[in-house]
Amino acid sequence: MKIGVLTSGGDCPGLNAVIRGIVRKGIRTHNASFVGIRDGWRGLLDDDMFDMTMLDVRGLSGRGGTILGTSRTHPYEDGGPGRMREVMAAHGIDSLIAIGGEGTLAGASRLVNEEGLHIVGVPKTIDNDLGNTDYTFGFDTAQSIATEAIDRLRTTAESHHRCMVIEVMGRNVGWIALHAGMAAGAHAILMPEFPVDFDQIAEWVTSAKDRGRAPIVVVAEGFVPEGFDSQVADHGVDNKGRVRLGGIANYLAPKIEEITGIESRATILGHLQRGGSPTAYDRVLSTRLGMAAVDLAQHGHWGKMASLKGTDIVSVEMSSAVHSLKSVPLHRWEEAQVLFG
Repeated sequence: MKIGVLTSGGDCPGLNAVIRGIVRKGIRTHNASFVGIRDGWRGLLDDDMFDMTMLDVRGLSGRGGTILGTSRTHPYEDGGPGRMREVMAAHGIDSLIAIGGEGTLAGASRLVNEEGLHIVGVPKTIDNDLGNTDYTFGFDTAQSIATEAIDRLRTTAESHHRCMVIEVMGRNVGWIALHAGMAAGAHAILMPEFPVDFDQIAEWVTSAKDRGRAPIVVVAEGFVPEGFDSQVADHGVDNKGRVRLGGIANYLAPKIEEITGIESRATILGHLQRGGSPTAYDRVLSTRLGMAAVDLAQHGHWGKMASLKGTDIVSVEMSSAVHSLKSVPLHRWEEAQVLFG
């Protein structure tokens, strides 16, 4: 079998380890051959690809980013499925492994169900918001980077007796904010799932200050304060029309200072959370998902994806990952609040 491999959507730590797991398992166990498709669906539509061997994937476990490149090209652009069939036939490609998040897997599922293309998936997002998988690779690295950043910012906050507002990624869910905030001992954690008013935020900050602490507030980029109609977006939209979030920390810090009288500063971590080497956990998880995905392709389980359930890698429907976002549940929010203030 000849298999095309692509990475689509946002980059994250662990993508290269997935690619390595796919190629090494596929060649050694199934005698498969591989084509690396550049820049996601764009490479398949533009016929931009290369033969990929074990030599191409050596040493990739700890390397961040993706050797294949990525883009947000939609699979139904520029000729869509018809063009994909032409390119796949020209290269003798029998099937595809699509590594991506919500948009990638939704598109791949549609291509299987409506167009009959042979595709399996690997779930990827630092936000950890995909359904039917306990964790996605990249999340552990992102929360670890955020935790280290908060630890570092705490020392300067304590030196100056300031409040620090740290903005982490999380467009629609607050998993990174929750885990990094709890790990770093934040005095308030603000997430998209649970709107909070300014009086409550000020109460948590003041309580921490009264105990002699430098207040630490961790906020997900998609957090909407109670009473607001929309998320804060300082940077307009991208070339696909998607709102570029970022800036809620810059809004909150002066507001906190105004209400509490505590000098406050904002730090936006941004793409630091998506770059660099993956943690050991993410290297192992992504490698296992890649190996499982090539097994799915070899056995013709189209429309399926590799998924983590407990400590096992299992097969589930790709469409089940994108039916609804995996939000932070109420009991996790209530559990964390006892630590605030």
